[in-house]
Amino acid sequence: MDGRGRGCTRVRAAAPAGRPGSVGGERHAAAVQHPHHVVFRRVGDLLGLLGREHVAGARQHAIVELACLPPRSTPPRPSWRGPAGSCDAHFHIFGPFDRYPLSPGRGYTPSECLIPQYRAVAEALGIERMVVVQPSVYGTDNACTLDATEEFGHDRARAVVVIDAAAGAAELEAMARRGACGVRFNAVSGNGTPLDRLDALARRIAPLGWHLQLYTHGDTLAELAPRLPSLPVEVVIDHMGGVRTADGVNGAAFQALLRLLGTGRAWVKLSGYRISSAGQPYADVAPFARALLEAAPERCVWGTDWPHPSLADFMPDDGALFDRLGEWAPDAATRRRVLVDNPAALYGFPKAALSAAAADGCAGSADS
Repeated sequence: MDGRGRGCTRVRAAAPAGRPGSVGGERHAAAVQHPHHVVFRRVGDLLGLLGREHVAGARQHAIVELACLPPRSTPPRPSWRGPAGSCDAHFHIFGPFDRYPLSPGRGYTPSECLIPQYRAVAEALGIERMVVVQPSVYGTDNACTLDATEEFGHDRARAVVVIDAAAGAAELEAMARRGACGVRFNAVSGNGTPLDRLDALARRIAPLGWHLQLYTHGDTLAELAPRLPSLPVEVVIDHMGGVRTADGVNGAAFQALLRLLGTGRAWVKLSGYRISSAGQPYADVAPFARALLEAAPERCVWGTDWPHPSLADFMPDDGALFDRLGEWAPDAATRRRVLVDNPAALYGFPKAALSAAAADGCAGSADS
């Protein structure tokens, strides 16, 4: 029986209220399993079926794995290109696995998604700067993320890493020299640093001028939000706060996110699909994105989330996701703010001009 569960039985189980198992608001968990190998379709399915406190124990007794789709193989074709200096503030690199083996504590198993593949996506969108984010499948081993950042180049790439209590000042300074500028807490996918270490790690990275990046569900963010502005570092909120569009823009979690942005101590990553309750083409995300841009246009950045890990039913098209951003921010000034000016301020990119090719194509279509 192979890693995709061939010959296994598919089972479904109800997920707890408020924990949809997938993008699109499905409220079930789905798995392919046999006595020693369980292949889950999404991280949310795994957590919903077993309960968060039991996932670690389950991994001790079985191979617990999320089966996910690979990214699209054809280049995206958006209707517009980003202006010169545009930044993708959130994506991941996976592999090669013979050089960067995956963590045994991971909640999903991606396909190899390598630098040349990402470069094709970036070129199609007009992306010149990028932030490589440490994924949960590598735990606190940041080698793949930092090596990729160095290959992209210090003038155009930064890294957000995952560390634990053992990381000392010398190790952090070495990471900084390689492009690291932030530490991620992932309370959704797991296999990282627990949230109870938030304050301690904030104090540790403050002398470096780094930020904290938080990926949580909306209700968790609502609980954390009141104390985040008092941290000695700024905070970047992943995936529009992990709210659910079904709860509406007046929902408690989204309102907590808006208040947090209003403190001037937080940033938010706009993403085109993770919070959607309706599923593709993710039109229900638009009111939330526009509300964030209206409330704090100087605090919004954008990311592809390439290669879109932990999805099994539908793989988003990066060109279509880029077009959604164009719809949320139809004017050139806001697009430049989100894609160029805000990331430069947050990640410390140099102000020097980048390639003339991007400048020539910044206002054209994907066919120009």
